[in-house]
Amino acid sequence: MSVMRTRKDRITAVLSYLGSIMDATETELDYTTPFELLIAVMLSAQCTDKRINQVTPALFAAYPSPEALAKATPEEVFEYIRSVSYPNNKAKHLVGMAQRLVADFHSEVPTTLEELTTLPGVGRKTANVIQAVAFGKAALAVDTHVFRVSHRLNLVPSTATTPYAVEKALRRYIPDETVAASHYWLLLHGRYTCTARKPKCAECGLAYLCKSKDKNI
Repeated sequence: MSVMRTRKDRITAVLSYLGSIMDATETELDYTTPFELLIAVMLSAQCTDKRINQVTPALFAAYPSPEALAKATPEEVFEYIRSVSYPNNKAKHLVGMAQRLVADFHSEVPTTLEELTTLPGVGRKTANVIQAVAFGKAALAVDTHVFRVSHRLNLVPSTATTPYAVEKALRRYIPDETVAASHYWLLLHGRYTCTARKPKCAECGLAYLCKSKDKNI
């Protein structure tokens, strides 16, 4: 196949291919409410979804509402999440997040980027996941997988050296109705095929577009 001439063509080709082979357009985290999703996404930073899904059932049962979690101490929450990465900081952020929900948002998870990022422990990536998954908004979260795949497939310029820069570059050419699904297609491709170490180039249908093929970069 010939190499795509424009970045828009490359993005279109990549998303068309990934959309044709993937069913999943949702997070692999287990949750039933926006509040549970927010907790799970906050815990998932630098940790696997599999690990998070192992600890959240007991955590959700112990703290089923913002009010319940707001009354807990970080030390109490720590006991439920001790096996995840950075449990001390995450316990503090979870309690602080719940307290802010109760105090400022009537115990409801807010729907905008500006409001979500006022919550302790919630940055732009987490806020975009919540907007896209919980509220169906055209928000594109850029994690390490999306960042890596976007650069390897030359979907973004080399000058896009931050997650926000990658997000802006991708959003130029992804229609609103495809944004949320695009995040998961790119994420899952990075998680299972275009891995950080030993990417499975021989199995990848996008290898013809990849400037990093067989270079493991």
